[in-house]
Amino acid sequence: NTDAAAQAVPEIAEHVRASDNPVPLVGDFHFNGHRLLKKNPQCGRALDKLRINPGNVGKGKHRDPQFTEMIEFCCRNDKPVRIGVNWGSLDQALLAKRIDENNQRTHPYTLEQVMRDTLVESSLESAAFAEQVGLQHECIIVSCKLSNVGELVKTYRQLAARCDYPLHLGLTEAGMGRRGTVASATALAILLQEGIGDTIRISLTPEPGSERAEEVRVAQEILQSLGLRSFSPAVIACPGCGRTNSSYFQELASEIQRYTEQQMPEWKKTYRGVENMTVAVMGCVVNGPGESKHADIGISLPGSGERPVAPVYVNGEKYVTLKGETIAEDFKRLIENYVSSHYPPGGTP
Repeated sequence: NTDAAAQAVPEIAEHVRASDNPVPLVGDFHFNGHRLLKKNPQCGRALDKLRINPGNVGKGKHRDPQFTEMIEFCCRNDKPVRIGVNWGSLDQALLAKRIDENNQRTHPYTLEQVMRDTLVESSLESAAFAEQVGLQHECIIVSCKLSNVGELVKTYRQLAARCDYPLHLGLTEAGMGRRGTVASATALAILLQEGIGDTIRISLTPEPGSERAEEVRVAQEILQSLGLRSFSPAVIACPGCGRTNSSYFQELASEIQRYTEQQMPEWKKTYRGVENMTVAVMGCVVNGPGESKHADIGISLPGSGERPVAPVYVNGEKYVTLKGETIAEDFKRLIENYVSSHYPPGGTP
């Protein structure tokens, strides 16, 4: 949003690309993007993608020229663009026009329907205008974000039915903690299960002083839960019941979860496909053996009244029985052996 910020982008990009995780760098422009790119072209050239919000690229007679200026920059520098409409910054002139038109109808639509129609119209008209300016069809990504789960689902279904642009999903201003996580997962899971969506963003308000990486973790968990992508071995664990009067299975499940997360960066460099591994940590005989057999490797801890032993299953077959005070460390070694013996070398890109 400032010259200083724009001038810092090339150096940021250099550090990102030299790191162990050279992720794409996306620039989000609001209000003055046309001026920043003209004055600091090196900023835009260092980015992998630009996001433009049609609702605040300019008002009245300034809108089209300023939007054109940004799109022409992207054309010259071969940069893809996300046309990102947000109901919190929707083009108010267009919305007012559509509300006036709706009021003249014999059977007016609801305000929610008018809002959805206007969001979709704003995004698709802007995308079409970008193509007229010269941006290639395949260089355009579209998003229409809201903070209401039901309205978001309806909007993206409508958008998907009207275009073949890649769609970027996200429940905007989802909130904090559990509320934001559940709302985001609910909305995105519905759409992704219907085949709608190509990139996703989770928008969580972080706790004061905390890191923002939780957004990425939640996004990964959603994709992995739906079976769309895998990022880390899945640890399956039971919730506990009257048969598990000890907290040991909870402690072991937590320890194995941490262990796989800590090991994953090194595993990923060394072994191909290890992120697809499933590990079961179960607390009694009711579902323990069955879940352990379904996992790649699993352990069934003794519940109340059961023998104080813990059978371990590998690829559906009983492999060994653990007991004593070193079950956690013994099981970690078995997991490590499983990884090294079942996943080919080479790492995952």
